[in-house]
Amino acid sequence: MNSELRISSEQRQAKVPITIFHASGWLDAQGESRLLEEARVAYDGGARYLLIDMRDLDTLTSAGMRALQKVYQIFTPKEDHFKVARMKLCNAPAQIYNVLGITGFLQNIPMYESIDSALESFGED
Repeated sequence: MNSELRISSEQRQAKVPITIFHASGWLDAQGESRLLEEARVAYDGGARYLLIDMRDLDTLTSAGMRALQKVYQIFTPKEDHFKVARMKLCNAPAQIYNVLGITGFLQNIPMYESIDSALESFGED
């Protein structure tokens, strides 16, 4: 099993333009900086809505959760906290979904079962 975090990205147009990160491997301390760098580059390039596809993510550690929280902060202006979800997640494997639920992440960061259902939800806030 390759533990290196790999991220590919694509742009999709829904009600608003969405950047999708397809993450695979381990989101851990080694992958944290990679995710943050990719998020900063996307945001600096004009992306304002981000969907992280977790379908191929094998492991999520506390450092990975910290990285997700930091990415959420990059994409969510302080005045919009609790109003508009600009970062969403989808396709989390059961064990990762359970960790995100237990830790309270899903209270602020919505999770969807598919890319299409997540894309449809952007712009409805």
